[in-house]
Amino acid sequence: MKVNVLGEQISQQEIDAYIDYGRKKYTGREITGMDVTVDGEYVDLKYTFADVPFDRIRRITGYLVGTLDRFNNGKRAEERDRVKHSV
Repeated sequence: MKVNVLGEQISQQEIDAYIDYGRKKYTGREITGMDVTVDGEYVDLKYTFADVPFDRIRRITGYLVGTLDRFNNGKRAEERDRVKHSV
């Protein structure tokens, strides 16, 4: 993880505490970087996160789906028989 400290110097122990704080606050997200801006007694933290992979979501027969693997045979037939429009 890349950590940038701007303003005044802070200890490694304090940096580690801010990293732990971010990991607890943003569970489920990967933190790739952090900017720490120190202004006297005030500290501003800005976290940078890893990109989240995007799955295609479609609206098919009234359902929002990413894949068709959970559809039964009837819903699969509806999807197969529908008219697909190009853009």
